[in-house]
Amino acid sequence: MALIGLSFAVFLVANDLTIFPAAIPTIEQEFNSDITRAQWIINGYILVFGVLIITGGRLADIYGRRRIFFIGAGFFAFFSLLAALSMDIWMLLVSRALMGIGGALMWPAILGMVYELIPKERAGLAGGLIMGVCGISDSFAPMLGGFLTEFASWRWIFLLDVIVAALVCLGCWKTVADDKPEKIEEHIDYLGVTTLSISLFSLLMALDLVVELGFKSPIVVLLFIISVFFLGSFTAVERNAGSDALIPKDVMSNRRFFAACVVTLLLSVVFFSALVYIPQFLTKVRGYSPTLAGIGLMPMMMAYGLVSYISGRLYEKIGAKVIIAIGSVFISAAMFMLSHIQVNTSFRELIPGLLVLGAGVGFFFSTVTTVAVTIVARNRSSLAGGIIYMFQIAGGALGLGMNTTIIALAPDLSTGIDRAFTINAYLALIGLVVSVLFIEGEPCRVGSTK
Repeated sequence: MALIGLSFAVFLVANDLTIFPAAIPTIEQEFNSDITRAQWIINGYILVFGVLIITGGRLADIYGRRRIFFIGAGFFAFFSLLAALSMDIWMLLVSRALMGIGGALMWPAILGMVYELIPKERAGLAGGLIMGVCGISDSFAPMLGGFLTEFASWRWIFLLDVIVAALVCLGCWKTVADDKPEKIEEHIDYLGVTTLSISLFSLLMALDLVVELGFKSPIVVLLFIISVFFLGSFTAVERNAGSDALIPKDVMSNRRFFAACVVTLLLSVVFFSALVYIPQFLTKVRGYSPTLAGIGLMPMMMAYGLVSYISGRLYEKIGAKVIIAIGSVFISAAMFMLSHIQVNTSFRELIPGLLVLGAGVGFFFSTVTTVAVTIVARNRSSLAGGIIYMFQIAGGALGLGMNTTIIALAPDLSTGIDRAFTINAYLALIGLVVSVLFIEGEPCRVGSTK
C-alpha cells in the first residue's frame, strides 16, 4: 500500500514536467505572448527545481523523507492554485517557478522512500517502478494537458495538481511509516546551500538566455563567470564543513556516481528536446489540435513506461553497464530516425522513431537512477537521487537552449528540428562511450560507498 501511495506521488511530480507542451500555444494566444516567454512555463519550473533539488535531498536524509515530502507537497499545491488564478503571464510564470520549490522537496524524498521500502537485493525493481510510473504519467500527461486545454481550460491543469497533491498526501500519511529521526546528528550547511544555489541558478539561467541572446552576450558570459566562481566557493566551503557538508565527501569523491551524472547530463539533452519539439512540429507544421499533439507523444511514453519496468527486472541479471549501453544505442538510433523530419512528414512516419526513443529512455533512466542511488551509503539515497535528477534537469535546460538556438537559426521549423535531432544523436553516442568506459558492469548494492 505504501508503494501504491508513493507511485501516485511519482505520478504527481512526473506529470508536471510533460503536461504543458501541448498547452503552451494556447497560453501564448490568451496572454498575447510569444514562444520565448511562454517557454518559461517549463523553463522556470525546471530552473527552481534544478537549483534546489540537491538541498531537498539533503533535507530529506537529515530530517526525515516523509516530513519533507509533506512540506514539499504543500508548497506545490499552494503555488499551483495561484497559477490557476493567474491574471497575466507574469503571475503565471512566477507561480509556476515557485512550484519548483515543492517539486525539489518532494522528488528526492520520494526516491529515498521507495528505495527504503524495497529490499536492497531487488533495488533494480525500485528504479523500474519509479521510471515505469514516470513513463505512464508522461504517456497520459501530454494528452491530458491537450484535452484540458481544448475542452476546458489550461487552468485546470493546475487545479488538477491541487487535487492530486491532497490525495497523495492523504495516501502517504496513511501508508508510509514516519521516518523522523529521534536524534538529528547532522545539520544543514547553509553556506554550502547558498553558494551552490547561486552557482546552479546562474548556470541554468545562462543556458536559458543563450536562446535569446547568444553565447557572446555580456549577460550570458557574466552568468557563466558567476556560476564558476560560486562553484569554486562551494567546493572550498564543503572542504571545511565536515559531516555537515551539503554534498558529503563520500558522495563527492565517488567516481562511479560522477560517471552516472555525466551520462545522465548527455542523454537528458536528447529526451527533453523530443518532449518539446515533437508537439511543436505536430501543432505548428501539421496543424494538429493540442489534444492530438499530446497524443502524438504516447508511442514514446508508453514504450518508456513498459521498458522501464523490464529494465528493472533485468538489472540484477545483466548489470547496469549493458542496460545503459543498450539505452544509449536506442536513443541515438531514434534521433537519427527522427532527424529526417520534413514539412510533409506524417505522424505515422514518426511512430517507429518515437517507439525506439521511448525504449531507449526506459532502459537508460531507470537504470542510471538505480546506479546513482545504490552506489552511495543508504543514508545518502535521497541526496543521490536529488543530484542525479539535477543533472537530468541541467541536461534538459542545456538541450532546450541548444536546440532552440539551432532551430531559430534554421529557415523553418522542420529543417531546424532535422539539424537539432542529428546533433542530439551524436551526443547520445558520446553518452554510450562514457557509459561503456565508466559505468560499473555488475549490479551495485545499497550501502556501498566505494
